Amino acid sequence: MKREDQVPAYYPVFLNISGRKCVVVGGGQVALRKVKALLEHGADVEVISPDLCPELVQLAGSGEIRVLAREYRAGDLKKAFVAIAATGDTGVNQRVVAEARKGAVLVNVVDDAENSDFIVPSYLRRGEVTVAVSTSGRSPALARKIRTRLEKELGDEYASLTHLIGEVRAEVKREGMKVDGDRWQKALDLDLLLELLSRGDEAEAKAILLSNLKKQE
Repeated sequence: MKREDQVPAYYPVFLNISGRKCVVVGGGQVALRKVKALLEHGADVEVISPDLCPELVQLAGSGEIRVLAREYRAGDLKKAFVAIAATGDTGVNQRVVAEARKGAVLVNVVDDAENSDFIVPSYLRRGEVTVAVSTSGRSPALARKIRTRLEKELGDEYASLTHLIGEVRAEVKREGMKVDGDRWQKALDLDLLLELLSRGDEAEAKAILLSNLKKQE
C-alpha cells in the first residue's frame, strides 16, 4: 500500500468541552464555523486573529467569545484543552501544532488531517442524540452527504424517545428492577415507540416500554 493510501484508524470519541478553554487561531469564515460548533457544545472560546469576519466581531461584542486581535504568539495555548488552527497560513498553523504538542493540547488543523490529533466529523443532533459521520478525512463531502440523508430519516421524535427512556430508566431503578443491555434491546420496539411519539402519545409509549421490560422478568 502506498503511503498516501494509509489512513489512520481513528478512535471515535465524544469530548466534553463544556466550560473548557478552546482556542481558535484564525478569523475568517472557516474559523467562524469552528467557533460556532465549539459554542454549541459549551466551550469557553478564545479567538486569535488580527482580522475578524463580521460575525466573529458580533460574537465578541456580545461577550460570547474572547478575542486577541493580533497575530498568534507562542504561549497563547496556555491552559487550553483544544486548539484549532484555521489561518490558511501553513507557517502559523505549524507553530500552533508545535506548541499544542509540547503542552499536551489536542490540536486540529483545518484541511490537514496529517498534522491534527483529531478530525471533526459531520454530525447531526436530535436532542441528546448525536450521530457523527466520518470518512477518516478522505471525503468530507461524502460525510456531509451521508449526514444529510440521516437527517431525513431521524426526526425530532428521537429526541423525545431519549427523554422518555431516561424517565423509564429512573422509574425502573426506583422499583429495584435490574435490567441489562440485552433486555433493553429487546424492549425497545423502535418503530412502534417512534410512531407513538410522533403522534404525541408519550403516555402510551412509556406504558409499552415499561410493559416490555417487565415481560422479560
